[in-house]
Amino acid sequence: MDSGKTEAQAIQNEIQRYLLTGETDGLRSAWSGDWQERFRRGHADLRGALVGEIKRRASGRKHVPVPDVAGPALTRAKVEAMVRGLFPRSEHHAVLSAVERSVVFVTSANIDWVLNEQRFDHSAWTIANLYLACVGADLLNEDAPLLVGMSQETTCYVSPQYFAEDDPFADFVIHEVAHIFHNCKRATVGLRHTRTRQWLLDIEFRKRETFAYSCEAYARVLDRAQTRAERRAFAEEYGRKERIAADGVDPSEVASILKAAVEVRNGWKIILTRCAPPRCRDADPDTDGGP
Repeated sequence: MDSGKTEAQAIQNEIQRYLLTGETDGLRSAWSGDWQERFRRGHADLRGALVGEIKRRASGRKHVPVPDVAGPALTRAKVEAMVRGLFPRSEHHAVLSAVERSVVFVTSANIDWVLNEQRFDHSAWTIANLYLACVGADLLNEDAPLLVGMSQETTCYVSPQYFAEDDPFADFVIHEVAHIFHNCKRATVGLRHTRTRQWLLDIEFRKRETFAYSCEAYARVLDRAQTRAERRAFAEEYGRKERIAADGVDPSEVASILKAAVEVRNGWKIILTRCAPPRCRDADPDTDGGP
């Protein structure tokens, strides 16, 4: 068989595998040339095919409108209380400056750019499915995760569905920004770091989703409640219904953390302590947040 046809078929097979599963060969073995040439061509072919398929499936469909106010000011307003509650005063400015520009709403206007800018193939594929879900199109794979938000390094990708959410305890922005705190190194935002203190926050690996869900729920309670009695009532309301279906998260643990958090001035500290690795649970961060 002609070598050119053999390569073309191998490339097509790799593209089809990627569109269906999000998985790729990191060596780009289907493409010829040296490593740089294989990577350049492979990236262009794979992301080009992904963008093309997304456009085809989403053709004629629209997502919830994203308001003009969606930007750093909105993000800061959402996350400022969380940052002030979780971090020492001396770190507020650096952390807020980093996270207020961390949220990207994935829309029809920026989907091409978002997919092409991803470092990792699977991340691009996951965001592509997030976008397809927000316009009501078929996902690339029926088993693909149905997401409304995703954090990648120091950026949060959020669906326009954020602006149509009616769950009073849901806030995808808070949830995804909470994940940045264990994904981002202190040095990245210009904070002092040591060999044993490299990440913005030390969160036990198996409790990362528990931490994000707890932050999300507590933020919504603070937004809605004016008094401690109201906070207690909302925490009780939250615990009466199982609201989390994520693997590895115990809904009753999140409800328990929330109930403990609403009893103190700075409930963020309770969340951090309950989700920190055992060696960090006696820490007493100098935080000034809290109702």
